[in-house]
Amino acid sequence: MDRLALLAANPQDTTREEIYLAVASLYRVQGNHLNDREKGLMRDILQRLTRDVEMAIRIALAERLAEDTSAPDDLILLLADDTIEVARPIILRNPLLTDEDMLRLIAESDIGHQEAVAARPHIGDTVTAALAKSEVESVLVTLVRNTTARISGSTYEVLVDKSRKFAGLQEPITHRPDLPPVLASKMCNWVSDALKIYIVHNYPIERTKLDTAMDSAEHAIRSTPPAPKPTPAESARKLVEKLFAAGQLKAGFLLRVLHQGQIDLFDLAFAKLLDLPLIEVRQDLYERGPKPVALACRAVGIDRCVFATVFKLSRQARLMKTVLTATDLQIVDGAFATYTKVAAIEELQTLAKKG
Repeated sequence: MDRLALLAANPQDTTREEIYLAVASLYRVQGNHLNDREKGLMRDILQRLTRDVEMAIRIALAERLAEDTSAPDDLILLLADDTIEVARPIILRNPLLTDEDMLRLIAESDIGHQEAVAARPHIGDTVTAALAKSEVESVLVTLVRNTTARISGSTYEVLVDKSRKFAGLQEPITHRPDLPPVLASKMCNWVSDALKIYIVHNYPIERTKLDTAMDSAEHAIRSTPPAPKPTPAESARKLVEKLFAAGQLKAGFLLRVLHQGQIDLFDLAFAKLLDLPLIEVRQDLYERGPKPVALACRAVGIDRCVFATVFKLSRQARLMKTVLTATDLQIVDGAFATYTKVAAIEELQTLAKKG
């Protein structure tokens, strides 16, 4: 163990990434057999290496451990405390995290971590009550859109009161089947006519308490969400250019905006990283099967372990099928194994010329 610590401080011919993965793998396999001193030493090694190891490597490790119930708690907590791109799969899917862990993340971590906690399946009353205290609209909206979250009546009162200030909170609250009818009635004092219609149709409230609304408004709240814009907003372009110029436009940014559902920004940032026209990148991502998607991921440094997430979320945003056959998976594996980053871009350019 002491030799591992010395090697971490002075890697010599071994990269820090290799040491990081080796220590993490050893910790995962042997964690239950280590004494407190050895565990502490491994945690110290991983913490010291974290800032020097590429985010894609840490994301790949988090994806591998996201559903691992045998990993040491300390290793899971270390990843949960990492940047949100690394922490997200752990927070969303690892069953080892307790309510106490969730409460600590809510109290001590940034907005991204709080949003991930709010999206975690089957969070309980204590956690949802803590999240409801947030003054960040995105955290509150994520919470009420989490249909598996258990929300108590007192927490609903907090959320309903906050919906006066946060208009984006109103629609998802009224669509929750467990919203107490008395609170739904209270919301009629400030929500739009369209939501008043939804409330009167779905909760036992006297119609005399509601205003008359047009039929078109009711249709609007039931309509399918709009598809991604053919031409992203100018603000999105400026953000991508700014991040690129500062050297901050990386794979982690792509994953963050994709998880947040900002599909136009995701496409635009992907095109910038690939140095390819937006229309061509969108064809690669959505019209030419899984291989171009795998090549694009390989070219920008997205790990194979994260590919399925990228493929699924990007296609869901465009209301496309996300199923990959066994043949598709073989093609994807081949693309990641065969092509270097440079070769992947060259192959994408070749595919574009073939149409």
